[in-house]
Amino acid sequence: QVRLLESGGGYVQPGGSLRLSCAVSGSIFSIEGIGWYRQAPGEQRELVAVMTKNGHSSYADSVKGRFVISREDAKNTAYLEMNSLNPENTAVYYCHARFWAFNKYKQSLEYVEDDWGKGTRVTVST
Repeated sequence: QVRLLESGGGYVQPGGSLRLSCAVSGSIFSIEGIGWYRQAPGEQRELVAVMTKNGHSSYADSVKGRFVISREDAKNTAYLEMNSLNPENTAVYYCHARFWAFNKYKQSLEYVEDDWGKGTRVTVST
């Protein structure tokens, strides 16, 4: 079973920085894409940043120039470096991945298009 585990959230003052991590564990064969989404109180979940297997990244307009997504394939881990944070960035941040994994019951590889972590909370406040 594949698991996505986020970490690095917490409290930060406006203008501060945080680095989120998403560790993907389990019978992973290949991570095709990984990304970060967030959900603020009373709002829908929205895309923050995504990165494909070949390193192509894209960002929500509101975070361009401030947030940077990266991945370390040897560790099956993705990161989100968040700078110049403001209160509007307060949300639960979720890791999302699509990947090939080994299904031990079927004894074959299967493509998982949509898998999520449980989230890590980021609060930007004075």
